[in-house]
Amino acid sequence: MNRWATTETTKLALTALGASIVTYSVIEVYRTFDQRRRRKALGRDVARHVYADVGSKGLEERDISPGLDDESPLVQPLDQQANPAAVNASTYDESLIREQLSRNYSFFGDEGMSKLRGGRVAIVGCGGVGSWAATMLVRSGVSYVRLIDFDNVTLSSLNRHAVATLADVGTPKVTACKKYFHQIAPWVEVDARIELWKSGREGERLLGGNIDWVIDAIDNITTKVELLKYCHERNIKVFASMGAGTKCDPTRIQISDISDTQEDPLARSVRRRLKMSGITSGIPVVYSTEIPSDVKLLPLPEEEFKKGAVHELGPFDDFRVRILPVLGPLPSIFGLHAATYILCDLAQKPILNPLPVRNRKKLYEKLLRDLSSREAKESSESGLMEKLPIDEYDISFIFEDLNRGRSSIPPHPILPKAHLARWDKSKPLAVDNCVVLSAADVKLLDQHSGKGADVPTWTGGTTGMEASPVVERRLNEARQWAKALS
Repeated sequence: MNRWATTETTKLALTALGASIVTYSVIEVYRTFDQRRRRKALGRDVARHVYADVGSKGLEERDISPGLDDESPLVQPLDQQANPAAVNASTYDESLIREQLSRNYSFFGDEGMSKLRGGRVAIVGCGGVGSWAATMLVRSGVSYVRLIDFDNVTLSSLNRHAVATLADVGTPKVTACKKYFHQIAPWVEVDARIELWKSGREGERLLGGNIDWVIDAIDNITTKVELLKYCHERNIKVFASMGAGTKCDPTRIQISDISDTQEDPLARSVRRRLKMSGITSGIPVVYSTEIPSDVKLLPLPEEEFKKGAVHELGPFDDFRVRILPVLGPLPSIFGLHAATYILCDLAQKPILNPLPVRNRKKLYEKLLRDLSSREAKESSESGLMEKLPIDEYDISFIFEDLNRGRSSIPPHPILPKAHLARWDKSKPLAVDNCVVLSAADVKLLDQHSGKGADVPTWTGGTTGMEASPVVERRLNEARQWAKALS
């Protein structure tokens, strides 16, 4: 009897298990079928809203599920679509836009995204840096971008440009960007200007129309400084990209105010020129603290020299003829930094305190304190003196801009402990009579009556005849800088 009961129990258990398996299988088949049906319906709905002019003939019968059918209007190249220009914010369903930007909405919230989507950004320079910045602005929901660049896509552009393909070679960079952006976010207004930005009435026209932010992605220093000066004087927010060429270390890339940059030759030159115009801070930049390597401008072929004056070979006045080697990923990182900073600002979640690699303020304070002590000892027997005629701002110029954070004496080594001193003790202390020296070189200077020109040989082996002309040139630069500020 017990054996019979056990057999029946086993049969019932197996029957129940079999029924469960069949039920589960039926449910999974239905779920798979239902997902496919809904995916098809969503694909038809997206296509109907986005490409209203494509035509609805046979649309219901076609499988246009996104990502599954290459014939879908959503994945066709722009030049094969019926009327991409007709697609804009009014024809694209808002629910689809919100779904596409759902991750951004989760991060910034409805209020922040509303402000971000209402943002208007101009990108000046649409090469390796500008194209990446513009791409992420568009992908992130900014509804208006103005692209300004006179240049065309070349084969050499393809190692770093965000969107250009072989088919775009020979076409304007802004055109390539606009075509690509319509495939990503057809509701975004892309204002492409095939023009060179220059200060004056034309520059004013190119940046007119209530622009919230300007991205400076220009690699020509003269135009870059003019653009930054133009925006700063008119209270137009501008974010500048410094030098991405000849760099390879992505861990050295950071955002800071222009006044806090270091080790970047382009940032140094821009900073110095802006200071001469009275602009010392207030411009956020992306730059690299990577020590400049021995990578140089690509050589100009001999046949180009035979054509005449080298400066006349460039496409425009002041534009360099030769180019810097560029490792493709680095410009993209610069552009992504710029886009991120601006997106956060537009959404009113700004990056308030970008972390600078250096903390130079304490260094400047120490240099100033040591210089003050040195001057006090030399000024009077009491050790008292009036306030120094230079301040921390001047110290930063002398140490960073004029001497690149190195010794004033060739070969300009980096000093573990730097000191400031007058180059000529017989003249008053001023920015054009102050040098950066090692402790050993300060002793040599003192041993020769405080006159640098009289030191026969410096500690590094550099003779006075070699060092003096170099120092004098830098002091003359300081003199011109001080004159421009006065």
